[in-house]
Amino acid sequence: MRKADIPGVGVGLWFEGGGSYERAFGTADTGTGTPMKTGLHTRIGSVTKTFTITAVLHLVDQGELSLDAPVLRYLRGPLAAQLGKVAGADKVTVRQLAEMRSGLFDYTSDTAWLAELQADPTRGWTPPEVLGVAFAHPMDFAPGAKWEYSNTNTVLLGVLVEQLSGRSLADYLRDHVLEPVGLADTALPKGAEIPSPYAHGYTTFSPGGKLVDASSWKPSWGWAAGAMTSTLDDLHTWVPALTSGRTAGGDPLLRPDTQAERMRVLPTGYPGVGYGLGIAEVNGWVGHNGELPGYETIAAGLPKDGAVLVVIVNSDQDDAVKDAGSLSSLIGRTVTEIATPDHVWSLPAAAQPDATPDATPGAPASGG
Repeated sequence: MRKADIPGVGVGLWFEGGGSYERAFGTADTGTGTPMKTGLHTRIGSVTKTFTITAVLHLVDQGELSLDAPVLRYLRGPLAAQLGKVAGADKVTVRQLAEMRSGLFDYTSDTAWLAELQADPTRGWTPPEVLGVAFAHPMDFAPGAKWEYSNTNTVLLGVLVEQLSGRSLADYLRDHVLEPVGLADTALPKGAEIPSPYAHGYTTFSPGGKLVDASSWKPSWGWAAGAMTSTLDDLHTWVPALTSGRTAGGDPLLRPDTQAERMRVLPTGYPGVGYGLGIAEVNGWVGHNGELPGYETIAAGLPKDGAVLVVIVNSDQDDAVKDAGSLSSLIGRTVTEIATPDHVWSLPAAAQPDATPDATPGAPASGG
């Protein structure tokens, strides 16, 4: 923490059958000096994707979606018309969206949009607005040709959940994912709300580039790809459900064959890193990391050893740790080098891109 000037960290490491470590360090609010605690709420960035894809897979179980069908079979309204004008988008499948192989442009790589976001980070953005930014660009590659991280994919899947279910994504997640797993402290906010008590998050992605508290900013631009809030303990509960497809009580969250599809991890092109359906594998650890202005998170399990790792950091100022890629990965690597030396959390910097990695210093992390 001293090396990287991190204000506050929460870390949990649990082993099935005994052995746990759950600690908090530093400050949750630098203005008041309030100490970091393990029970604080935080923004979890792209760990949100694990929840959204679970909702998508629930719809697959209900017979509402087919993973290998074109997304345009299901998408309706103006967004369908916009996507239909993108050359090659008619071949993008639901599966390719979930596994980050669609080729659709990532709206968080649009420099003009980034400038708008940085100029007014409290502004709310709707899914059609950010998808409109993405659909104004040609595809980066033919669907299925390679792996490339894109928030556009998960936001589009969030829209599908709403259109097919007739309900808001927040309500669908609550009823079919959060409540069955027992996650009372996890939610997809409508605006900037984050339940108290919470960790304040610090960033320089602000007008003028000053270090500011971003905890009151609206994360709506991330929505289904990155806007959820949670706690250390809820993420500890979530990871085993995510990796097994079952709740803590043994009830199925997804059908076994659907869960197997989620866990079918393919190479990303980065050593030691694979990606399934909204889930990553990093040297044996399975889960996801997340970043957005002021916050970074890791929530992952090591099924081989029955372990769960959760890391929460209330800053996204990664300049001092370029070798680790992010502050959360610095903490994750440090912990796992000690606790699971055969399975070190080592996520290459290039595999956890910020919004424009080399073009826009201080750009918000896309969630890696």
